[in-house]
Amino acid sequence: MSLKIAIIGSRGYPYVYSGYETFVRELADRLAQKGFQVTVYNHRRLFKEHPRTLNGINIIYIPTIESKISSQFIHSFLSICHACWTKYDLLLVVNSANGPFGLLAKIFRQKTAINVDGLEWLRPKWRGLGSRYFYWASKMATRWYDLVITDSLEMQKVYKAEFECDSTFIAYGADIKYPTSPHCLQKWNIEMDQYYLTVGRLIPDNNVSFMVQEFIKANSQRKLVVVGDVPYRDSYAENIKAIQDPRLLFTGYIRDSEELTQLYHYCFAYLHGHEYGGTNPTLLEALANGCAILALDTVFNREILKGGAYGLLFSKKDGELKDAIREMEKKPELRDRLRKQSRNRIIENYTWERITDQYIQLFENVVKNR
Repeated sequence: MSLKIAIIGSRGYPYVYSGYETFVRELADRLAQKGFQVTVYNHRRLFKEHPRTLNGINIIYIPTIESKISSQFIHSFLSICHACWTKYDLLLVVNSANGPFGLLAKIFRQKTAINVDGLEWLRPKWRGLGSRYFYWASKMATRWYDLVITDSLEMQKVYKAEFECDSTFIAYGADIKYPTSPHCLQKWNIEMDQYYLTVGRLIPDNNVSFMVQEFIKANSQRKLVVVGDVPYRDSYAENIKAIQDPRLLFTGYIRDSEELTQLYHYCFAYLHGHEYGGTNPTLLEALANGCAILALDTVFNREILKGGAYGLLFSKKDGELKDAIREMEKKPELRDRLRKQSRNRIIENYTWERITDQYIQLFENVVKNR
């Protein structure tokens, strides 16, 4: 069945900024290769060139009002308005913030599915009105979309408990990688196995400040490479980058996928502090690159790491991550075991081929039940 699928709510294709954009790229590419007619709605300002098709994917560029808080929200609204006047078999929307827009699609009798992502209403950056909006928008997503998709079993439980919603579980994916050379490390003056790595935006949700402080207290002779930033002025991010320690290396954003792959693969261990998401892309990338992992003990990270079988878990209790770092350095056999088995977790449950097949089955079932 060759279906016409529109993907809405990300910054676009093939722009890679966060998990949503990676998801859109990986899924859209595979759907197009399997004969689906895929259209992705792009944020016009983010693209210097505006080809109408790329890699067999149709692209529509939608403008928006530029604002730190509302630009993507407005972009999604305008994109759904455009899509409602276009003949698609199904609209795939990402981000629970777009929950209320399902009503518009419902009025126009468009079939819809929404991938709601994480517990946005609990994230520290969305306080007050922002938190209340995300909770309400997530509730509206369960009411107005034909299908709600959660990317972890634990997130599925949350939506059942909070909104009495029987969501469909489809995880995020990753590709197994085997870098053949550490040449990109020269750019940052680091050596293989002589640094820890963490990747993510410098926001409170990811607990970067806590991990940096625990790393410093561990007195490791290795470095800590922090990949990521925020695209705006922010006191939390600035305070982290202002910490003075010769072992800390802040790279900012890294857009080169090969460079990032090498940083993952050749690190001594990967530190993961993401707290409120479901299946987190950076944690899957660490597994796919054969990393030994130290991860914050949340229900989501515990699900991915199979209760700690694929990585060490730590809490935010003072000194616990420090002790885990010291344990990793004192027990090379522990690190070696984690590295050798990490890719097996991706093969078990998180390959993009598996994820794509699940989405295809989902699309066909939704359209069939029109």
